[in-house]
Amino acid sequence: MTRKLLEIAADIVQTHAGSSKMSSAEITTSLRMVFQTLREMQNSEATGIALAIPPTTEESPFPEPASKTLAPQDSIQENKVVCLECGAQMRQLTAKHLAGHVMDYKAYKKKYGFTMRTPLAAKSLTRARSKAAKQRGLPENLTKFIEAKRQEKARASAKTEAQGVKGVSKAKGTRLKKKTS
Repeated sequence: MTRKLLEIAADIVQTHAGSSKMSSAEITTSLRMVFQTLREMQNSEATGIALAIPPTTEESPFPEPASKTLAPQDSIQENKVVCLECGAQMRQLTAKHLAGHVMDYKAYKKKYGFTMRTPLAAKSLTRARSKAAKQRGLPENLTKFIEAKRQEKARASAKTEAQGVKGVSKAKGTRLKKKTS
């Protein structure tokens, strides 16, 4: 059973070390403390005696997430984005992750002062997406599409005028009226 506890303790510390920066000394200390706590919990369960948790005055072996001191403009970095809510580091803040904080993109950006056009993705990822879009011809195709829509709208407007339909009154609303001669 001791080997099982060691594996559990290692998994706990590994998960924590993966989500925040820890030195090798901090990893060793937290591994010992987690293993010792798990062993005490196992012994308490076996003997049926309630586990007494003494108040601690020392600092926690787990460092606080860096996001509490991170400025919003510094949270979007070259290869990662740091969630300002929980300190999680990822390549892009997804809607699913923000839903865990009961937020959406708009609320997150408003809360931390980002413009609505700021992507919540690492700078390298944003550049890669932009480069891929340009290789596919997106800017040229978008320009062509917008121009085609504008011309189509102009043709439709000219056609309705030729048929004798009066334009929409901006002051009144949404109905088109036929001319009466």
